[in-house]
This record gives sequence, structure tokens and C-alpha cells, in this order.
Amino acid sequence: MSQRRTPDTITKSATPIVCLTAYTADIARIVERHADILLVGDSVGMVLYGYPDTLSVTLDMMIAHGAAVVRSTAAALIVVDMPFGTYEQSPEQALQNVQRVIDATGCDAVKLEGGAAMAPTIRYLTDNDIPVMGHIGLLPQSVEKMGGYKIQGRDEATAQQLIIDAKAVAEAGAFALVIEGTVEPVARAITAAVTIPTIGIGASAACDGQVLVINDVLGLTPKPPRFAKKFTDLAPLIDAAAKTYADDVRARRFPAAEHVFASK
Repeated sequence: MSQRRTPDTITKSATPIVCLTAYTADIARIVERHADILLVGDSVGMVLYGYPDTLSVTLDMMIAHGAAVVRSTAAALIVVDMPFGTYEQSPEQALQNVQRVIDATGCDAVKLEGGAAMAPTIRYLTDNDIPVMGHIGLLPQSVEKMGGYKIQGRDEATAQQLIIDAKAVAEAGAFALVIEGTVEPVARAITAAVTIPTIGIGASAACDGQVLVINDVLGLTPKPPRFAKKFTDLAPLIDAAAKTYADDVRARRFPAAEHVFASK
């Protein structure tokens, strides 16, 4: 059995870090062969539960999916998103809920959204030996405050704030930093400004790694974001398989003799 990666193996390198989201055992088992990090993202709320955003995702949901991913993998670093409302109130609240997630799932790290304002909580967690991945730029859990899914860093003030946020998260002890939905020059500048690896999503090819939502990669998202790339198109294949099954059932071609059990 392969040895699972640890946060201290995720470093800046000439070879970019590969990260994908995973929410289920079957997908995690397949994609971990190719990924350094599997992120059990709160995007599960939109991808698997049909919510319009991530705000309705619960701690129990993240624990259930995180545990499934951990049980079915052996090598990738498993990071679980902390959902909205479970860590913002205080560092003590964050530690209590993070410990619950780690104890229940066996994951290797957690991810928190937020920059300089979240740095004290990140420091509190890392001081308590909790590996933390940061997340700045477009923050899906803050879309209501941000006025929607708007690309970040378009003006000088917000660009400078993003660099301040990145440095604060790094100095607080995070081992890596997701940069989401940020204009390319700013994401590039952030990557150069911090010592921890950056992982881009709608950011820059200069980031130390990249992450995408697995359903976007597989062509299962009806309206994927502009920054996503469809690497295959499973939707028509699933549709065709379901149609063939339905046709065979209605024509009584399925089940055939080999699919049922004889009495002897």
C-alpha cells in the first residue's frame, strides 16, 4: 500500500501540484492515482445536493463525504472544507469543529476561507497541530457579501489587499493557499510573494498547482464556470446508457437468463 502524502510534502516545486475535488468513494478511488491532493469541497452542496451555492452545506455532510473519500484512498492528501458558519465565530469554535471533522473522517487537513481577518484563527489551529489550507480571492461562502461570483483583484486596492491576505495566511502557518477567481497578474504576484505553494482555480498558470471541481472535468456540470475545462464529456454517455437500459427493460430484453437465478 502506498504511503499517504502529508502536508509537509506539499511544497513549491518545478512540478505543479495536482488537486481535484472528490466527494464519493468511487470517484476518489479512481482519481487519486493522478492527484497529489483530493479536496472534499463544500462545492458538494451544488454538485451533489442541488443547492444554488455552498451556504447550506453542513458539518455532518462534510464529515460523511470526507470519511467516504478517506476510506477509499491510500496515497493522496485529503483536505476537507470547513463549511460556512463552523469556524468564523471564534478560534475556539473553529478548533472544536475542526477536531470533530478530523476525528470523524481521518482527513489530513482542513481548508478555511478568508485572508488577514482569518489569520488569527489559522494561527490558533496550527498552534494546536491542525494542518490548514488557506483560501483567498473569490470566496464562495461570502458571495452574498461580495455581491455575487465576481472576479477579484481588478483594481489596485483589492489587488494589494489580496497580497496582504496571502501573506497573513502564510505567516499564520497555513501549508498551502487556494487562490480562486482572481485576475492573472495578481495571482502570479501572490505566488511570488509567499513561501507556501499556491493552488489556482480561475487564477494563473504561474500558481504552484491547480484545482478543479471533478464534475467540471468530467463534463457533468450543465453550466461550468469560464475557468473550468471539460477534459471529457460523460453526460452523453450516461444518457445513452440510461436510454439503452430503459429500452431493454421495456422490450423485456433485460434481465436475460444470465442475470437471474435458477432454482437449482
